[in-house]
Amino acid sequence: MATEIKVPALGESVTEGTIAEWLKQPGDAVAVDEPIASLETDKVAVEVPSPVAGVLQEHRVEVGATVEVGAVIASVEEGATAGTKGGDTAKAKSGDSAQTTATAPSAPPAEPAGGQGDSAQGMSPAVRRAVIEHGIDPTTIKGTGRDGRLTKEDVLAAAEAKRQGGDAEAAQAQASAQAPSVAGGRREERVKMTRMRQTIAKRLKAAQDNAALLTTFNDCDMSAVIEARAKYKDLFAKKHDIRLGFMGFFAKAACLALKDVPAANAYIEGDEIVYHDYVDISVAVSAPGGLVVPVVRDADKKGFAQIEKDIADFGARAKEGTLTMDDMRGGTFTISNGGVFGSLMSTPIINPPQSAVLGLHRIEDRPVAVNGQVVIRPMMYLALSYDHRLIDGREAVTALKIIKEAIEDPTRLLIDL
Repeated sequence: MATEIKVPALGESVTEGTIAEWLKQPGDAVAVDEPIASLETDKVAVEVPSPVAGVLQEHRVEVGATVEVGAVIASVEEGATAGTKGGDTAKAKSGDSAQTTATAPSAPPAEPAGGQGDSAQGMSPAVRRAVIEHGIDPTTIKGTGRDGRLTKEDVLAAAEAKRQGGDAEAAQAQASAQAPSVAGGRREERVKMTRMRQTIAKRLKAAQDNAALLTTFNDCDMSAVIEARAKYKDLFAKKHDIRLGFMGFFAKAACLALKDVPAANAYIEGDEIVYHDYVDISVAVSAPGGLVVPVVRDADKKGFAQIEKDIADFGARAKEGTLTMDDMRGGTFTISNGGVFGSLMSTPIINPPQSAVLGLHRIEDRPVAVNGQVVIRPMMYLALSYDHRLIDGREAVTALKIIKEAIEDPTRLLIDL
């Protein structure tokens, strides 16, 4: 008996998504609750599980199709086993796909250590998509692009050779011979924006259009925090089983500032201002499909260890593509750490409907004046972008000053000063 696979509920106010990839192909055996497809919504990638065990019969929609909640996207022959009812033929037709390990819309298959390109960073979006769709191991293909990089044609040639059971290198060489020389040439490619990237673009532009954005800056001496981490990192890790990072300090410092400057923890809704007596901090983390902002809830009531654990968990699940809609819901204030990518200074954009975002940057030794003497200190530029409709300049400067002082003298975090 065939069972239809439908798009599950995707969360509050989310009514549709896009098929990012098929994790199972027609003819593949599936277990109960095993993911068969990855569905990309405006915020996260959601896996669509099979409600029964059996063999996947067919895909009802193609990769890239937009589907609504409740729509039928595939069917499973309940109780069947792979190789029956045309399963072998379907599997051969699908190229014996190896897509079952992918969980995020733009993430490439895992590569062996030391393989070509060590990571997905050397592949363009079009190449990554081709690798995923055709189930090709990129480490087995010789790139013909500039500096030995893979091209989409390389992947397609390898996929065709795989379908025909032939020599991948021979097919690739033939394709390369027919293609114009890349050396000294110019090429361009068009890649459709992912649903998440489209949503990110719309939200950021809306923030610029609807809010009166302004940024105030300060610099911060990181000596005290660095010293505290060096002194207690081993004991902290032993007791809490988590590394003591910088984000815990900044999250707690932000909580101090938001308590004294409640407007920075509020937002405008219509002609009203919504204030919060709690602090839910959105932490910007990088995911395969773009930047996402899961929320550390009740950060003002949590200790360093729990905040660090929450952030580490979000980072790991963002890379795996397993963050949920609930992880992203809400948030009253955002912290974005561009310093991990080497940023010296930036003007972050607020995360609507929030009214403020703290931008962190890289730490570097700089000469500063201390008690009339020029000394070298590890310094970081801090940036606070805010909605000037709600937050006055005095309030913004005060909030950032409180954060700076708490980082330069972490004792303030303990005595609520």
